[in-house]
Amino acid sequence: MSELRPVDRPESAQPPSLDPNRVAAAGASAGMTGTTAAPPAAPRHSPRGVAGWVMLRNYRPAWLLHDLTAGLVLTAVLVPVGMGYAEASGLPAIHGLYATILPLLVYALFGPSRILVLGPDSTLSAVIAALILPLAAGRPERAVALAGMLALLSGACSMLIGLLRLGLLADLLSKPIRIGFMNAIALTVLVGQLPKIFGIPGSAPGQGLLEKSAALVEAVLGGQTHPVSLLIGTGCLTLILLLKRYRQPWPGILLAVALATVASAGLGLAQTSGIAVLGALPQGLPHLQIPQVTWPDIVQLLPGAAMISLLSFADSSVLSRSLAQRGGYHVSQNQEMIALGGANLAAGLFQGFSVSSSASRTPVAEAAGAKTQVTGLVGAAAIAALLVWAPTLLSDLPSAALGAVVIAACLSFADLPGMWALWRLRPVEFALSVCSFVGVAFVGVIEGIFITVSLALLMLVWNAWHPYFAVLARVDGRKGYHDASRHPEGRQIPGLVLFRWDAQLFFANAEIFREQVHQAVDRAPTPTRRVVVAAEAISDVDITASDMLCVLYSELQQRGIELWFAGLKGPVKDRLNHLGTLALIGQGAFSPTVGHAVTLYRQAYDVDWKDWDEP
Repeated sequence: MSELRPVDRPESAQPPSLDPNRVAAAGASAGMTGTTAAPPAAPRHSPRGVAGWVMLRNYRPAWLLHDLTAGLVLTAVLVPVGMGYAEASGLPAIHGLYATILPLLVYALFGPSRILVLGPDSTLSAVIAALILPLAAGRPERAVALAGMLALLSGACSMLIGLLRLGLLADLLSKPIRIGFMNAIALTVLVGQLPKIFGIPGSAPGQGLLEKSAALVEAVLGGQTHPVSLLIGTGCLTLILLLKRYRQPWPGILLAVALATVASAGLGLAQTSGIAVLGALPQGLPHLQIPQVTWPDIVQLLPGAAMISLLSFADSSVLSRSLAQRGGYHVSQNQEMIALGGANLAAGLFQGFSVSSSASRTPVAEAAGAKTQVTGLVGAAAIAALLVWAPTLLSDLPSAALGAVVIAACLSFADLPGMWALWRLRPVEFALSVCSFVGVAFVGVIEGIFITVSLALLMLVWNAWHPYFAVLARVDGRKGYHDASRHPEGRQIPGLVLFRWDAQLFFANAEIFREQVHQAVDRAPTPTRRVVVAAEAISDVDITASDMLCVLYSELQQRGIELWFAGLKGPVKDRLNHLGTLALIGQGAFSPTVGHAVTLYRQAYDVDWKDWDEP
């Protein structure tokens, strides 16, 4: 029999899908090797509870030493990483510390996860830079104000989504889209940080990836490379990557930054070689400051803020669920969104920028023995102490070392194996991932994501428009009825067409359903007396489809063919009754199963048919 199905929709079991939660959680927990002592049993809280308050109210003294130690260890990573991501976002390094202190405090009070670490994020840095630098036009103070407003807007979006319990919106960013996005962001940040490694001036604000790449190549070929900066940058990057691969428990970032700072200060490299260094940080804590931007700025930033909110939530929810599963407690994803929104609001009001969870710093806290969010409070207090009492401590830190820190982070979340897996398992989704990569890298972050999400939704509509369907046949030695196109050895019951439809019936596919039923009748090996629609997968029927069924019933009646249904769900049958379709088709043309429908057909007609399991 001819194959009655769209060519690109095989019925067989699909290749193993890439479970975004499982794979992303595995990636999030990468680096969490080594066994850490499980925290003492803590009071389980309601998924809707405010976890931070609950944990602090039930805090145990036995946890304090663990949290203090982990907090100090975490601080050693938070400081260089925060400053590096600030510069990658197009902001002065100090704002990376401002964006670390308040979010840690807010999440400790309102976050549902016990040890999740919030702060500046390498993924968001390229998004922030792409959004604010074209508007800032080279003015650092305006860039700071725009970044603060972007954090306020993204925080408001997150809180709104959490309060309205719309966390499922993050599912629009499917696995292929996120793989393409992450690879594009990794490439963008990598190209943006390479000038620091080579010791040459960075590209002009607002330049695209191609312009930055061309400027970098031109500068390198033109002999503008600073040898000492290149040595420091490549040395730090090599040390971080080697320790991560072969000595994972060792704090590679801390060692690289400390060695580079000591060498720079001891040899006076800023004076003798002219390398770029961080310089003294402004003394004191961030103060409340409402970002001064215009209404047109807000309008331009709002789509990006919504995108940042979804990206942050997608990362945070996966990581917090992974931590909760290992810790034996529950987290509320809507509460996660509220806490994330509150952290971003605090960052925006205190001269910071948009933040997210960290899949690199959270494992540091976990491996150091963190028990609760007091670890984050200790980290925030330690950074605050640094700004108040030792703002010159890192003044000799080479910019090339910060560039190495950011590049190492980019290499950690780039996912080329994931792209290859998509190509092998699902070429259509690989194409979607490529669209995401090309759009984000070469068109723009927001534009690229918008285009790719739109394509994904179009794919969803196309799949619903052209669902899988099949004519069923009886296969000797196997129970049930099976797709005749996949089992050419199967036998069809004379005069009976079993037609299976694997989707809801609605306006977009109703006509296809009618046409395919007629084609199944035309291609049947014997003249057809009855068509039975195997309707287990039909979850809904709209008015257009209901009218189509009436037309199909009349057309089949004119051909002397009966129309029956098998396995139709009760609510769908109620809908057909409400729409008046059953008044035409009749209440008796329904069977609970395909097997029952076949039995009734054989009782009604004397057919030359003997089943394989009949004596």
